[in-house]
Amino acid sequence: MVLKSLQPAYGGYTIARDEKVILIKGAIPGEVVEVAIEEKKKDYAIASVVNVIEPSEYRIEPRCSVFGVCGGCQLQFVSYEKQLMMKDEIILDSLKRLAGVEINLDAALSDLAWNYRHRAQFKVSRNGEAGLFRESSRDIVTFQSCPLMNHEINALLQKIKEGEVVQNLSEIHIAVGDSAIVFLKGREIDRALPEKYRAIGFAGVMLDDGTCAGEAYTHLDLNGMKYTVAPRTFFQAHWSLNRKVVDFVIQQLLPLAGKRILDFYAGAGNFSIPLAAHADEVVAVEENSFAVEDGLRNRELNSVKNCKFVKISAEKYKIKKKYDIFILDPPRPGLTSDMANRILENPADTVVYISCNPATLARDLKKLNDKYAIKSVRQIDFFPNTFHIETIAFLQIR
Repeated sequence: MVLKSLQPAYGGYTIARDEKVILIKGAIPGEVVEVAIEEKKKDYAIASVVNVIEPSEYRIEPRCSVFGVCGGCQLQFVSYEKQLMMKDEIILDSLKRLAGVEINLDAALSDLAWNYRHRAQFKVSRNGEAGLFRESSRDIVTFQSCPLMNHEINALLQKIKEGEVVQNLSEIHIAVGDSAIVFLKGREIDRALPEKYRAIGFAGVMLDDGTCAGEAYTHLDLNGMKYTVAPRTFFQAHWSLNRKVVDFVIQQLLPLAGKRILDFYAGAGNFSIPLAAHADEVVAVEENSFAVEDGLRNRELNSVKNCKFVKISAEKYKIKKKYDIFILDPPRPGLTSDMANRILENPADTVVYISCNPATLARDLKKLNDKYAIKSVRQIDFFPNTFHIETIAFLQIR
């Protein structure tokens, strides 16, 4: 079947139309492609490109030898300039269709497109091969190096492959700052394994049961502040862009003297601790115990006195006083209805909403529309060469 790809869609697809909507894997908007139908649904079908008849000027050669097999990324065949354009188009479409909002996006925040990841989660097969999942499968794809990982992670992965140190493991979580640390997940792990990982270059090794050999965390520079994370704490893998984003948020919110900030889904204080240097008070709400432990350490390392961490889910936290600014960085499902209502009932003057899902962002902005006007929206490309889209919106009380 020959089709013309019309527009980008979330998930790494483009949209074409025949008798019904067809979602195409492997096409760029404007291309004429031959496709094979892989799956038929009631209202649409999913297809993949088998031949490019009229290629786009933005089509490039993928860097990775297992691209299209590995499920880790989807857009390596698209120039980076076009990737940003496609993601902006998806954000705009989501806002228009789901929230009835038509606006102009501000310029995307972006940085490195390759070798940017400081955090990796590799899977281990039953026969001891470390890699990433095949697309739509639990099979493991192996490779020499991943062009999205920073060079140190790729070098450590090679040592893991050569060292025969994956016995009884199911996952290997690596975090790299000024040193490399690792969390090993599995059953009946050999007690000698942590020392083997230290021997190949890891400063710290943590196991499923919480035991740790060597350093329990690694250090990252957060625009002159000290930021530490344990291997089981989430942090933005694209660290160079994260530093830009944190500085951008601060600059957009200044002046902060006399201001109170409530940071929901705060993690280890990525926004809270830098904002505390400028504001009167910051409350960081986070339910993950590992992240809170890291956040308290980060607060002490930077001698921050006006940032309080509260270990509780954002959904259960009760807003008991007036705040000037809310920071919202929810997971992919976005805000629960109760959470959105709580924000509407106890409004701050300004809301900064960082989203990892354009659809739930649009839904939530529609919910908040009664009290808040949109000041600006822009893409943050934390995950180049993948379909993942992050967005930052600034809202102002009406």
